[in-house]
Amino acid sequence: MSAARPTEAQTPVNSPTEFRDTRAQDRVLERTSPWHRPRRGVLLAVLAAAALALLLWGGLRLLSAGSAVSRERLSFATVARGDFVRDIAAEGRVVAAVSPTLYAAASGSVRFDAQAGHVVEKGQVLGTVDSPELSSELAQERANLEALNVDYARAQLDARQRAIVDEQTLEQARIDLATARTEHERTRKAFELGVTPEIEVLRTQAALQKAEIAFMRAQTDHALQKDGRRFDVDAARLARDRQQLLVDELQRQVDALTLRSPVSGQVGQRMVADRATVAKDTALLTVVDLSALEVELRVPESFARDLAVGMPAQIRGNGQQWAGEIGSVAPEVVNGEVTARVRFAGETPQGLRQSQRLSVRVVLDERGDVITVARGPFVEISRGRVAYVVDGDYAVRREIRTGASSVDKVEIVAGLQPGEQVVISGTEAFRDAERVLIGR
Repeated sequence: MSAARPTEAQTPVNSPTEFRDTRAQDRVLERTSPWHRPRRGVLLAVLAAAALALLLWGGLRLLSAGSAVSRERLSFATVARGDFVRDIAAEGRVVAAVSPTLYAAASGSVRFDAQAGHVVEKGQVLGTVDSPELSSELAQERANLEALNVDYARAQLDARQRAIVDEQTLEQARIDLATARTEHERTRKAFELGVTPEIEVLRTQAALQKAEIAFMRAQTDHALQKDGRRFDVDAARLARDRQQLLVDELQRQVDALTLRSPVSGQVGQRMVADRATVAKDTALLTVVDLSALEVELRVPESFARDLAVGMPAQIRGNGQQWAGEIGSVAPEVVNGEVTARVRFAGETPQGLRQSQRLSVRVVLDERGDVITVARGPFVEISRGRVAYVVDGDYAVRREIRTGASSVDKVEIVAGLQPGEQVVISGTEAFRDAERVLIGR
């Protein structure tokens, strides 16, 4: 028999040639069959080939497209055929078509007799402006007018007196002429009878000629004096009339110090406090004519060019609807908007208040059987000339032609057909590429 193999228990513990090792932690591995190694290699090769093919396919797609954009960043709409309504819908506020403002005719102290919100009638006194300066000026000019009235009356009296004197002078010249003719005729007959010498005839003849000249001069002077008297009287009258106009104007200003309502309505707003001292032409208060109300709205500049006075409109508010029409369109653009006013057709509805909000809809165009697509930034970016049509995973650039546009739709004249899907969001990231890959 062979000798027994010594065990671990038989090994001396304190033997100087033995050390503790890691045999207790060792694990026996099973031998792998050589047929398993080729299968693993084939599997890895297949996976690598599939990954390479996927990369090549994606690369070819990317190369065939000008760029790639994530679908989440885009908005799409489908081209459709149907009714096209081009309108403007906006919020407006009620304003008074007639809302006059009263101003101070002169500087002074204002006193109101009506408060804001009071209902007033046309011509009713709303307050007064006390202006001692204007009242004093009116009194002075009235005194000047009285003086000019006296001057005018005196000019008329002087003209009559001078007319009497001028008539007397003319009559005296006429009498002298008649006397000279009589004397000359008597002397001539006496000379023919041989009673009077020829020298007397010559003397009376010279006297007659002198009387004729004096009469002609008297007639001329009489006409000139008549014109002079008329000029003097007219000058005095015109001075009086000029002063009368000045007094009338001052009287009008003094009357304007009494604030009267120009329309029947309601006191809107007082711009100054009661008994405050104001300067000339200071706004004092407004009066609102509640019988003529309009709706004021602001329209984008792009739609304002199609607005015209007389276009029908629909006004809604307080659960009701009223017919209206465009009353006026402002000729200027302010901050990209144009102000328009819509007046009610017929009588003004009751219960409306100034500055109340109402909805207004103005129909600009209404047609049927029109190809349209939802309006988006792509219209403004390309000015309605280019659209990107969805073709599978691509967006293909296409030339189009657009027509009229509304708030939410745009008319397609050419380039698109119903059922096609179009990118309507901003296309700046496409960079005008012919084909754009739409990523997931």
